[in-house]
Amino acid sequence: MAILGIDEVGRGPWAGPLVLGGVILTDATADWCQDLTDSKKLTAKKREELAKIIHKNAAAVSLGWVSSAELDKIGMSESLKLAARRVVYGIKEQKIPFNEVVIDGTVNFLAGTPLENYVTVLKKADFLIKEVSAASIVAKVARDSYMTALSQKYQNYGFEKHVGYGTAAHKKAIEAFGLTPEHRNSFKPIQAQGITTKQLGDRGETVVSDYLKNNGHQIIARNHRTPFYEIDIISIKDQTIYFTEVKYRKNTYRGGPLEMITKEKLSQMTFAAESFLNFQPRLRERFSPLLAVASVSGTNFHLDDWFSLSE
Repeated sequence: MAILGIDEVGRGPWAGPLVLGGVILTDATADWCQDLTDSKKLTAKKREELAKIIHKNAAAVSLGWVSSAELDKIGMSESLKLAARRVVYGIKEQKIPFNEVVIDGTVNFLAGTPLENYVTVLKKADFLIKEVSAASIVAKVARDSYMTALSQKYQNYGFEKHVGYGTAAHKKAIEAFGLTPEHRNSFKPIQAQGITTKQLGDRGETVVSDYLKNNGHQIIARNHRTPFYEIDIISIKDQTIYFTEVKYRKNTYRGGPLEMITKEKLSQMTFAAESFLNFQPRLRERFSPLLAVASVSGTNFHLDDWFSLSE
């Protein structure tokens, strides 16, 4: 009898995807399988070690991902069903037969599908059934890896530590920096925050843009994006073309705007300005380029400062 074990991870976090794992073992009595258990009972290092062994030795492994945006759109119940269907699709693509499905918990995520009557739902299955244990491990490791990688994109949120769950540190990060596109806007704790990082950025850029126009600048581009770089505001005044980086914070306790421009960020800004001008030779001929930074803070979006980095 071949069992497809299914378990989920990521039902409760405030951010990141929902992931279901599905595993069919070649031999659940093999020596290496004796270490398989509920992923929550294992250290991160042990989970990672076992995940590699599972991917190498299992008959089939499949992951069903549902993004935070999908989850917001269809809700948790439908997301669990969608992720389960994606797991089964991945298993069938590998052409590995099975004649029973065991799902951890009390809900049959495959109800209404051709596999409905082949499913057994079982509490603590991730502890009792080796195939489900393996599924819980590969799902947990995959999601944790995703959140760790995400922490490089959103460096202020600590995703590598709390992997999206509602910790005190996560709450403080949201209060300071707003929401990312990875946050689950349908969750009540997130709804209470009420605004995404993009919306915060857009409001901040509007404040700075209005300030520049009131001080004689001609705005020629806002939120200029390419696959390789982005520039918040490009403006012209007199014989100078300014490339302004806008920083929004809910408060100013982290210091002034200049302190937010790291060496790496300055290099990115320089690259963006040079790349823009490479495709605008007339502007390069007529205007001298300068990098600038602006800081906007508070719930009333107050302009703290704007200045050129070369002045």
